[in-house]
Amino acid sequence: ATPAGDRGAALRAAARAVEERMDELAALVTAEMGKPSGDALGGVEAGIGTLRQYAELGALHGCRSLQGGWDACDFMVREPRGVVAVITPWNDPVAIACGLIGAAVATGNTVVHKPSERTPHTGAMLAELLAGCLPDGVLNMVIGDGEVGEALARHSGADVIAHVGSTSAGRRIAELALRTGAKTLLENGGSDPLIVDAGVDPSWAAEQAAIGCFANAGQICTSVERVYVHQDVSEEFLDALADRARDLRMGPGADVSTELGPLVDERHRTHVHQQVEKAIGDGARPLTGAEIPAGPGAFYPATVLADCTDHMPIMAEEVFGPVAPVRTVPSFDQALDAARRSRYGLAATVLTRDMAHAQAAWRTLNTGTVKINAVFGGAPGGAATPRRASGHGFGYGPELLDEMTSVKVVHLQTAIS
Repeated sequence: ATPAGDRGAALRAAARAVEERMDELAALVTAEMGKPSGDALGGVEAGIGTLRQYAELGALHGCRSLQGGWDACDFMVREPRGVVAVITPWNDPVAIACGLIGAAVATGNTVVHKPSERTPHTGAMLAELLAGCLPDGVLNMVIGDGEVGEALARHSGADVIAHVGSTSAGRRIAELALRTGAKTLLENGGSDPLIVDAGVDPSWAAEQAAIGCFANAGQICTSVERVYVHQDVSEEFLDALADRARDLRMGPGADVSTELGPLVDERHRTHVHQQVEKAIGDGARPLTGAEIPAGPGAFYPATVLADCTDHMPIMAEEVFGPVAPVRTVPSFDQALDAARRSRYGLAATVLTRDMAHAQAAWRTLNTGTVKINAVFGGAPGGAATPRRASGHGFGYGPELLDEMTSVKVVHLQTAIS
């Protein structure tokens, strides 16, 4: 087996290789899924940082020992699980792949990576750059649609299946893994809530909501999917959010002035628009957007829907588009209660000046991540773990190294008669 220090050196070399071609790689992301060029470059830079993080953490990853007596010791050894099948999505194809592949390699596993069929060239270029710095056979790649992913997940040779993608695909992978005994790390869909408390600046809160709902055209795993705003600030908040949505410059991702790029394809745009139309039919009031623009491309305007209610599917299911469905609530407690009534448990955000409310939120919300006063962010190397229908297992941070290894307990008796 390759020593941990050598694995770290290989990952550092891989990070340098990606860095040297990062503009080209980011341009591929933009060409294949439409992400604005600045955001695409940011995703590549995040992937480089993650590779460097795991290059350093891998050699420090270990277990503990217990002294049972003067002549006996129990110690635990972390061992690589074997073959890790990594199935990654199209919305952030470099950063997510670098995290899962980096953690798997740092802990001594081999990898079979299947990138999304919507970003195959990005996946192929990343694999070429990484594999060129690793021993032969450590990183392998297959390209194809869901049938290829299913074949990979059902293969008895996969010891771990790490998947980031839709809830339906994640459930299918979990079902197949029950038959093979593979460990699963699943980040499925989400319906992440944003709570806007009384007392906050409604313009600032609207800017936070716009970032959470409209960044990457709403195609981020932890995008804000539903908003609960206190009635005391609701009117000003909605006006500011609608104004911000109208001001976003929609255009192709390769244009550096673009703020709102296209959706990944027209099929997905149809899916998003159908959810918006359903909500309007159920009584939601469109303040802006909500119409498919004329012309080529899978563009969809930033859309703000007021007067939403919890019985509307748009407040319960993942839209994955630039849509902000908003419900006005009379109290923080009602917002908190509504926010937690979801089968998903990926992340949640609370904007408040009341630290008692912040404390109540992170203790009450049944999500893997709770963010206070910022829709995105977090410490470098921070962990993330979904709950409930959103999946299970750590997807980031040092904890991901634990997921990629198994523990062997050794009892050593030194004295024999």
